[in-house]
Amino acid sequence: MERRFITLDNAETVAKIFGSYDVNARMIEKEWRVLVSNNAEGISVSGEDAEAVAEAAQALTSLAEMSAYSEVLTEQTVKYVIDMVIDGKADELSSFGDDCICITSRGRPIKARTVGQKLYVDTIRKNTVVFGVGPAGTGKTFLAVAMAVKALRDKQVSRIILTRPAIEAGEKLGFLPGDLQSKIDPYLRPLYDALFEFMGADNYQHNLEKQTIEIAPLAYMRGRTLDDSFIIFDEAQNATPEQMKMFLTRLGNNSKAVITGDLTQTDLPDGQKSGLAAAIKIISGIDDIATHYFTERDVVRHKLVQKIIVAYDKYEKEQARLRQERAAAKDKKKNER
Repeated sequence: MERRFITLDNAETVAKIFGSYDVNARMIEKEWRVLVSNNAEGISVSGEDAEAVAEAAQALTSLAEMSAYSEVLTEQTVKYVIDMVIDGKADELSSFGDDCICITSRGRPIKARTVGQKLYVDTIRKNTVVFGVGPAGTGKTFLAVAMAVKALRDKQVSRIILTRPAIEAGEKLGFLPGDLQSKIDPYLRPLYDALFEFMGADNYQHNLEKQTIEIAPLAYMRGRTLDDSFIIFDEAQNATPEQMKMFLTRLGNNSKAVITGDLTQTDLPDGQKSGLAAAIKIISGIDDIATHYFTERDVVRHKLVQKIIVAYDKYEKEQARLRQERAAAKDKKKNER
């Protein structure tokens, strides 16, 4: 029987690690087939397989470190730590720290919840133009807005500009009631929600009236030079190459741009190339421009979202393989003739 101890003198930390009704400890026990218990010597991990015990102990140690700057260790966090340890990336978890990105209007500190998110935030800090690419639920837009609000509060910029292409609306915009602003509001709602979270409705409205914050469709960017601004281009996978070039050339002095998108969810007409994909290929090698790729492991929404993304990715790869096989069979049949 192999056994390891994690010595902790803080009962609150132990309670966080074990979780409500010991759900976190049970997840680790199930994954590595070990027994996790708390006694006078600390947290004990025991089992027949020495490697499994070592990995389980490493996961518990990482959770203990994370508990210092996390109010609650959720099941999702524990699953993330387990996956990182299994993949041999436990050392990357040490890159976390008590790094508060921004404070919401309700006093809640916003921090990176995965290594991918931490790298994304660091990339935004270090570069003028950043492409944030990845699946839904990874915090691409939310963290970009957090960085924008922080930059505004710290007086690094004088305004925040948020934009999205309205291509998914198509001709349907004309059938919605109200003026143009009312028609585009549904497509800009995710941006409003993020700003409300950080600023509160009243403060947001005040900044909007002062034009410190501007939310507009992509078409309104043409012909402008955006100085002293933090610019976020959301849902960029729905921009054409021409629109993307137009946006990127709006960048002015003392400005920063974050372009976010999911290349697997384009709403462009069939055959239309995504401007996001083109831009990454064309300009990502330029100094002070960086691209950060999220994976399904960075999903911080409901735990099912990660499974849905993996299932769709698997399905799409299988469909691509079948298409290749059908094309090869067709070519072979043609050559036989």
